[in-house]
Amino acid sequence: MESNRSSLSVSVVICTYSRAELLRQTLLSLESVSGIAKAEVIVVDNNSPDHTSVIVAKCIERLRGKVNLKYVFEARQGLSVARNRGIAESSGSIIAFLDDDAIPSSSWLTSVQSAFERYPDAAAIGGIIHPNFETSKPDWLVKELELGFTIVNLGDKERTYPRRLHPFGANMAIRKEIFKELRFPEELGRKGNSLLSGEESWLFEEIQSQGKKLLYIPGMSVAHFIDASRLRPEWIKRRYYYQGVSLAVWNNRLPARIRLVLFLLVKRGYLLINSLFVRSPGQRLVQECRMESIRGSVETLRSRGAIPAYE
Repeated sequence: MESNRSSLSVSVVICTYSRAELLRQTLLSLESVSGIAKAEVIVVDNNSPDHTSVIVAKCIERLRGKVNLKYVFEARQGLSVARNRGIAESSGSIIAFLDDDAIPSSSWLTSVQSAFERYPDAAAIGGIIHPNFETSKPDWLVKELELGFTIVNLGDKERTYPRRLHPFGANMAIRKEIFKELRFPEELGRKGNSLLSGEESWLFEEIQSQGKKLLYIPGMSVAHFIDASRLRPEWIKRRYYYQGVSLAVWNNRLPARIRLVLFLLVKRGYLLINSLFVRSPGQRLVQECRMESIRGSVETLRSRGAIPAYE
């Protein structure tokens, strides 16, 4: 069984933008990951203005003989652009993506290899993403808001992802063959400090439309850093606003825009009625976030002439 697993070569792609010290921790943590010496690790520096290149150079020296670490500079801004560059640079049959602030468990890589070996019909997999809070978890961070902070735990059993859920970029792995026809859409995804998203949802919807499976593998776990600046109601509302922007950008054809406008009208009505029964601060914030998502979609559609302006 071990020899079969080793036949699945893995390229670990870590895209980064201006978070050199967090990236250092992630790269140094790889030394403790079982089987990492047989993988390649590609750091895609997305035109960082800080000392990212210096940090990666130091990590290459420190990890020499233990981690096969490669540095790639990508001048065009955008997370999707950086991921696509990492895919182009990779040589493995499996591409595993880690965020630059995620610390994988010691069994992370072997869990990835084992899952693809045991499930040959799986196109992509994802796992648990534990929060690593810089400060204490705020009382208002209720379960419904966890996905906005990339906190994911679907239990301890392997399973297909439930409807409307899919692997998250902080901890996902995809067969390289998928990228013969697909790439991350470069009009979506983070660009610099923008919170534009949606590129992962688009990709995984395309994969599922081809009848391919997405699996949740709990043994594939990481701890994901959440800095104090994000642990504010203002940040999560902004995150939801840009989620709405992303949804409008994604639905860029007329039939899809019409369906989206109808969906937003129904959703807004539901939220207005539901708000009459909300009591706790956390649930009120959930309502506010969902309304911000609608506002992001509406303002984007309006700016593109898809719906008329109104008072």
